Amino acid sequence: MIGKRRKLGKKINDLQIGDSYTTSRIIEDKELLLYLGLTNDANPLYIQHDYASQTPYKQPIVPSVMLFGMVSSIVSMNLPGPGSHITQHEMRFPKPVYHYAEVKLTLEVIAIDQENHEVTLSVIGFDHEGDEVVKGKLNVCPAYEPESLTGQSLENFF
Repeated sequence: MIGKRRKLGKKINDLQIGDSYTTSRIIEDKELLLYLGLTNDANPLYIQHDYASQTPYKQPIVPSVMLFGMVSSIVSMNLPGPGSHITQHEMRFPKPVYHYAEVKLTLEVIAIDQENHEVTLSVIGFDHEGDEVVKGKLNVCPAYEPESLTGQSLENFF
């Protein structure tokens, strides 16, 4: 691994207010089953059609934590990207998302705090009908520039 270049996300100095990332994703049964198995979540509202049909939702819904997982993935992989970390989040889920729904998520940098090495991102998500399904804010610690492995080993010679 020494000398291998790893692609990191944007560092705090690379970010600007207004930077954004948008993506769409369709939520498939496979993802729901993986989530339910991983978390051992047996809520019948998420997978049992017979139960969900007797609720006001009329059909199974996607767990809100899965929607947050999609948001977290955008932070980790795109904005700011690899090396970043969510330190705080505040999310609302005003409308349920159903299985096989397409969700469009947008994250945007709305504040940069250089002193605390933190950025604030707004989050908004819409379903295929254009209805808001996710809204919130995240505080994120962007990637740090890694120290050079060889730079420290030669420190005594400078």
